[in-house]
Amino acid sequence: MSVDGVEEVRSQSGTGEAVTAAATAVVRYYPVAPGVRLNVRSGPGTSYGIVRVLPEGTSVPIYCQRPGTTVTGTYGTSNIWDNISNGEYVSDTYVKTGSDGYVASRCI
Repeated sequence: MSVDGVEEVRSQSGTGEAVTAAATAVVRYYPVAPGVRLNVRSGPGTSYGIVRVLPEGTSVPIYCQRPGTTVTGTYGTSNIWDNISNGEYVSDTYVKTGSDGYVASRCI
């Protein structure tokens, strides 16, 4: 099973109990645009509710990315949304990834 780009591995222990461990995944952190308090939304678009606001100077992990509402921000115009936690998305136009395209796998 995959959750936000992290593979889940199941195996059997000697006692017959299921053992669950997350597979090792490399997650990079990227800085949010300077001077921006960034809205974190429950889905990949501006029609989704705001679940929290990131303070200025924050860096975010990008677990996966998906298309959504097109937004114009500090780093251009794009429809790419970054998954930064389970059920939490930010517009890629406010995250300095060094690319105009995808830098992580697409969310499933």
